[in-house]
Amino acid sequence: MINDQTKINGFILNSVSLGFNIFACLISCIIFFLILYHLYYNHVKREDKISVVLCGHIYLEILIYSLTLSSMNIRSMLGHLYNQSFNSSSCIFSGYLAIILLGMLYLNFLNQAFYRLIRIVYSQNRWFQSLKLYVILPMIEIIMLTCILLPLNGVTYLPNDHFCYPTLTNIPSILSTAFVVYIGPFCCITFIYMHITRFIHQQGNIQTLVIKQRQSRDLLILRRILIIVNLLLILGIPGMSLIIMFIITGEENPLLARIVLFPVSISQMGLSVALLFSIPQLKNIVLNLRPTNTVMPVNQTVRGTVHIKTITGTQ
Repeated sequence: MINDQTKINGFILNSVSLGFNIFACLISCIIFFLILYHLYYNHVKREDKISVVLCGHIYLEILIYSLTLSSMNIRSMLGHLYNQSFNSSSCIFSGYLAIILLGMLYLNFLNQAFYRLIRIVYSQNRWFQSLKLYVILPMIEIIMLTCILLPLNGVTYLPNDHFCYPTLTNIPSILSTAFVVYIGPFCCITFIYMHITRFIHQQGNIQTLVIKQRQSRDLLILRRILIIVNLLLILGIPGMSLIIMFIITGEENPLLARIVLFPVSISQMGLSVALLFSIPQLKNIVLNLRPTNTVMPVNQTVRGTVHIKTITGTQ
């Protein structure tokens, strides 16, 4: 059993996490439906469609993942207030869903990095610049990820936390899961962006002015994406640190699961906002919402003036 002070600390963690998750839900829901609207009415340039679709995948994943984390926060808060148990098959399902969605978050960002690699470094390869490929790819990834993670994870009901999640003290299982969900994709994302940055710097002296301007824009976008990469890194540091401490000391923190999920909620909120400032196509979609003033063309005004003068002269 955990003491009263630990329960209070856990309740505060749940409350703050719930606020972050609700904020991430609202932002991701608004942006996702804006993306759908612009794609449905064909308001997106042809060359920008893949980037917008990839962002749509990320925001949909953030929306579903934030809703899942919010339900876990609410279960934990109700469990502490009313000493209620939520041990059920739906609870087990939400635990597996949370892990799979976390893996899909990294894979969606990996897909985005891969597309930038193809567009900038291997621009002659048209097959990997197909819109259909990036529409189908997440479906294939979620099936593969589910098949890999289900045997590795032993999602159980955590009575102190009142929600279901993998037992973080099962070291072989949690390290295998961390490699598949967090370490592997993050290393690939980092390697790809390093390769793109090196390529742009190497090509800087041998390209035409137009290509140099495009590469300067790509480099600026990459610098902004570093914020997103850092958020993805921060997302997993506390959990990995606590697991390493458990391996060394053998002592489990009673709030381990909630401490692990707390930076995840912060990162979800940060990612939903940071993407808007990092991806030009998303920024254009949001800016298009602003009302525009109708301005009469100069030529039309001049033509109208000449016409009036002509009529006056005739009279």
